[in-house]
Amino acid sequence: MNFPQTIKERRTIRRFNTTPVEPELVVSLLNDAARLYEAEGTPRWRCLIAGTPESRHRLVESMMAKLKVSRFGKLLPAKMIDFFIKRITDIPVHLIFIAESASDRRQSDENYAAVCSVMQNFQLLGWDRGLGALWDTDPIFQSESFLAEIGLQEGERFAGILHIGYFDKAPRARGRTPAQQKWTAIGGGGIADGLHSDQAQISAHSILEVLNDAVWAPNDGLREPWRFIYMTGTEAAAKLPDYSENPSSAFLLIAAKQEADPHKQEEDYAAVCCLIQNVQLLVKSRPWYVRRSIPDWIYDRDQCKPFGILPEERIVALLELGVNDRSPQPEPSPPPLVNITYL
Repeated sequence: MNFPQTIKERRTIRRFNTTPVEPELVVSLLNDAARLYEAEGTPRWRCLIAGTPESRHRLVESMMAKLKVSRFGKLLPAKMIDFFIKRITDIPVHLIFIAESASDRRQSDENYAAVCSVMQNFQLLGWDRGLGALWDTDPIFQSESFLAEIGLQEGERFAGILHIGYFDKAPRARGRTPAQQKWTAIGGGGIADGLHSDQAQISAHSILEVLNDAVWAPNDGLREPWRFIYMTGTEAAAKLPDYSENPSSAFLLIAAKQEADPHKQEEDYAAVCCLIQNVQLLVKSRPWYVRRSIPDWIYDRDQCKPFGILPEERIVALLELGVNDRSPQPEPSPPPLVNITYL
């Protein structure tokens, strides 16, 4: 796959045609999407598939239960609600993604980040095969009957539904803000000094090239809630807790804006996770490595202050980027099959 091209060409699809989606293709894409995710630890998540007419109808009925009793729903004519039900039921496949529960916040975030990243991978892999997707987290659909239908357990996090199908026409692109406008440098690598750094083997300019492709990540309302904090190994040694000295590395802290609304917070966190996943995919086409981590210290506001993290922001992940050595690397063992349940 041409990752830069696919990342920029992918669109959210809201109108699907009636062409069936082969169940084997869905499972294959899910496993491929899981293999593309690379991070520390072993994140845990699961996926439910509603692909038969009966399962799609049950799912949609559970989704509409909250809407029907809401003030807005009571104002809608019954024919319009029936239209919504039919339109969603006619979508060939619905994938429900759930991050499994964890004993601590860091692992919970790692599980949720994994789900969001795999969802993004699935959208890209599907797009490459002519499949469109709509990522749906609308609270109006999250009724008790819906949560019961998907079997959400205490402590688990619902990440969203991907409505999947083939389509006839893609919408036009909507522009993205250049990464330079979301960029803060600690030490060298600032806009004023031409993005030059003497220490890092990978220039700030090259990283910005990657980010300007990565910002084509799905995010609701194009809020673009991310910000990039750049430092080289020298600056990182002075500020990063538990820094393992590598002066040739470049580091990116990826911060997310935190809206007052909890649902928007979840959406924006997911969007930043998708952007980070884009970075990891884009780096595959370059002679670089990228290591993604969620350090424990990012949950301590005092330890985040030296990096200029604002009160309404949080750090989502730390990326270390460097140049690959030429020594052969062992082939990674294939991950276990995705935890899939059919509704």
